[in-house]
Amino acid sequence: MKKINTFWNWFQDNNQTIKNLINETPKNQKHISFWINKNLSYYCKEIDFMIVFPNNNNNNNNNNNKSELILTANGNPEYFNHVINLVDNAPELKNWKFTAFIQPTERIDEIMKGLDEPYIFHEITLKASELTFLPIEYHEISHKFDLVVFLKSYNLYCDTKTLQQAIFVIMQDIVREKSLYQNINFVQLAQVPENKEGLIHLCDFQLFLDNLNRAELNNYFLKMWKTVK
Repeated sequence: MKKINTFWNWFQDNNQTIKNLINETPKNQKHISFWINKNLSYYCKEIDFMIVFPNNNNNNNNNNNKSELILTANGNPEYFNHVINLVDNAPELKNWKFTAFIQPTERIDEIMKGLDEPYIFHEITLKASELTFLPIEYHEISHKFDLVVFLKSYNLYCDTKTLQQAIFVIMQDIVREKSLYQNINFVQLAQVPENKEGLIHLCDFQLFLDNLNRAELNNYFLKMWKTVK
């Protein structure tokens, strides 16, 4: 409990600086982010954070004027309770909302229409609406999938750690952190093939999980994987 209080005391003392992060220079943004991560690591090194800043066009909605600090265990169930305990003990701050785990996006309709805003991760820019996937194996014991996620720009970015993290964040945003852990075993990245038959839009991942007959998964995966190879 002491470590939890230490983090939140530090956050309260610096919350205005953190809230203004989006208006800082890249150098200052990096500096502020470093100290958030540093103080968070004193509590638990396996927890990461994301900050969602308010849309300036929604000035009449108090909820939309709040910045949101999202705390994530990156899908690792060993640290789910650490995230929950930290958020449960968060202070009440007028301009902040604190959230445990990355939640499913409410922008699925925009993604399906291709009207979604791109995600920007350092030098990488990706749109969720342009990502497709193909399940290649189902593990009957763990009830988890191996997936290939296809990108138009994979040959440009290649399989960097930043790219893998970016895809992971987008997938968490589309479903939710716990669901991702419960259903995904391994994710491989690849360039979109010339033959796109059978590829599934990433925004339909939850629908895919809900409707597929798992008794026929491996036969289905093998057939579709051969189609695009």
